[in-house]
Amino acid sequence: MQARTEAALDRFLPDADIVPARLHAAMRYAVLGGGKRVRPLLVHAAGEVHDAGSAGPSSGDVLADLDLLACAVECIHAYSLVHDDLPCMDDDVLRRGRATVHVKYDEATALLVGDSLQSLAFHLLADARSALPADTRLAMVRILSNAAGSRGMAGGQAIDLAG
Repeated sequence: MQARTEAALDRFLPDADIVPARLHAAMRYAVLGGGKRVRPLLVHAAGEVHDAGSAGPSSGDVLADLDLLACAVECIHAYSLVHDDLPCMDDDVLRRGRATVHVKYDEATALLVGDSLQSLAFHLLADARSALPADTRLAMVRILSNAAGSRGMAGGQAIDLAG
């Protein structure tokens, strides 16, 4: 599943030679080439447990939809790590044994990488290529945005910083 997720992320992330190339290269650096990919595995496992393929679409379509969802969750995770590593947060210089995004690129680029990964996550959930009904995709956007926002992950970080 790690290889499948890595390949899907590679497809969904902008190519590093597309303008703004430095931002896209930094996004790819932040996301690709590391990590256990636990969150995407959980997305695919949930799809299997809930027999996602029994609703009608071919198994290829189901896997493609699960890839979109898994990559959206992984983009949120990567965004959180990039922002968490920033000097104004935890000021980490290494992530998975290599330089953090703000060290390899710069702080402003790292901030934009996190912002862009968050946007990409919601773009993937809303993607019209999905066989999922629009109301289902909208519900997923609502759930993930709540989990990532002030009442979820960002709120937890705020509480951590206040402490």
